[in-house]
Amino acid sequence: MRAAPQTGHEEDRVFDHIGIGATDVQASKEFFLKALAPLGVAVCMEGDFGVGMGCEGKPSLWLSARYAKPAPMHIAFAAKDRKTVDEFYAAALAAGGTDNGPPGLRPHYHPDYYAAFVIGPDGHNVEAVCHLPEP
Repeated sequence: MRAAPQTGHEEDRVFDHIGIGATDVQASKEFFLKALAPLGVAVCMEGDFGVGMGCEGKPSLWLSARYAKPAPMHIAFAAKDRKTVDEFYAAALAAGGTDNGPPGLRPHYHPDYYAAFVIGPDGHNVEAVCHLPEP
């Protein structure tokens, strides 16, 4: 089975937002802000409840404090084009992430699946993906 290419329609989305645990919320916030800057992600909300980050003022990723190391999650962020995937990868490594798959096609998902993977704080597998063909 292959992943279906994205349509670009918000109504096609299944998730509105996701929350992940972090043993050091500040360090995770700094990592995600740097890694996801090429995707336009910024802090939208912050308080005792944690940190909400996303695009255009809408939080889609929440970080909250955990005393024990959380189970690692795989989180994929949509990139507008392949260049943005490349920029994410460079930014995530510069922010302290560990390589888990350089930018490139993953045709076993579908012919235009272009992604990069980095392990971030607390072991989360962070991905940026573009489903569009090269222009």
